[in-house]
Amino acid sequence: MKYKKQRLVILGSGFASFSTLKNIDTELYDVIVVSPRNHFLFTPLLPSTTVGTIEFRSIIEPVRTAKENITFYHAFCTHINHEEKVINCKNALDGNEFSLQFDILVIGVGAISNTYGIEGVEKFTLPLKELSDARAIRQRIIENFERASTPGLQFEERKRLLHFVVVGGGPTGVEFAAELHDFLTEDLVDSYPAMVPDVDITLLEAGDQILNTFDAALSEYTVKNFQRQKISVRLQSQVAKVEEKELILKDGSHVPYGLLVWSTGNTQTPLIKSLPFEKDRASRLVTDEYFHLKGFHHIYAFGDCATIEGEALPATSQVAQQEGYYLARSLNALAKNKPVRPFRYKHYGMLAYIGSNKALADLPQVKGKGFSTWLFWRSAYLTKLVRWKNKILVIFDWTKAFIFGRDASRF
Repeated sequence: MKYKKQRLVILGSGFASFSTLKNIDTELYDVIVVSPRNHFLFTPLLPSTTVGTIEFRSIIEPVRTAKENITFYHAFCTHINHEEKVINCKNALDGNEFSLQFDILVIGVGAISNTYGIEGVEKFTLPLKELSDARAIRQRIIENFERASTPGLQFEERKRLLHFVVVGGGPTGVEFAAELHDFLTEDLVDSYPAMVPDVDITLLEAGDQILNTFDAALSEYTVKNFQRQKISVRLQSQVAKVEEKELILKDGSHVPYGLLVWSTGNTQTPLIKSLPFEKDRASRLVTDEYFHLKGFHHIYAFGDCATIEGEALPATSQVAQQEGYYLARSLNALAKNKPVRPFRYKHYGMLAYIGSNKALADLPQVKGKGFSTWLFWRSAYLTKLVRWKNKILVIFDWTKAFIFGRDASRF
């Protein structure tokens, strides 16, 4: 008797969902992927694309060609009917609505930037979560330099345009500030020699430490390194309001800016917030150690939109990738009536680039920093890129930037 494949619907195309997709056996399941993004994005290298160290297409992989014998829909999931095993979707381009049946549903829709309800954040700041965000930041940087070079412009306006502010002292914010510093000192100094001396980079952190998930000594090293690079780090600086040309801190001080990048953490998508399933205080879906939603053995959730009950895992690509690999192997085993073990996370450490060819490595056995760690940082990320095509493109981009510099064109 021929085995009837179950319909497996995967929501999302981030690290968790994409890792499941790459490792699922399509001989065992009829696989459908639904995501408003039709590519997988290697987010650890996203800050490098904001200044042209790496080109945008070098760190993405199209979902449609990532796995044979799958179906992809470029759409948002808007509603989940767990009783009827149906999801409602809306095309991400034209808004047309449709429904899909499922036997097994995997929810891996990720998270969105948290504005904390602060007035003006959505309207005036730029997040750094997607390629479109990186492209907007890249264009704004060059645009501000061109505007600042206008003859007769008042000095105060010129200083404002050339003040680049990053809110959030996590890895993304720190790495963007570092990449921007390199862009200024290595490339823009040639294109805009009269402008660069007036540039300021400020990193605002609401807590008392940047990179608070790293070893404290590495965090302190980063602050000292930023001071040498003339990147201002302001701790315990909470934003109260964002206006078009300045932000206001809770201590009453006003900070003029030309570009404001918002990188302060995650919150849940409207879909996750609307679901009737059990959630934690951060509105993440609560699962067991097999990633089942509590009470539902045919619905799984993982990545930044979910949490294992009683286990606090960081919202990192490393965690999501391991979760996706585990779930694919589990589903493959279940289809073959084999036993499944609960998920166990293995921490391999954290990496961060801090500018001037220096990086941090907070590993279980080693705490590294400096130039040699930067070489390790690059080699480690190369090994994590999915395809050989991406590895070759990234090596080519690094080599091109080293020999010819980064491009400062606005288009």
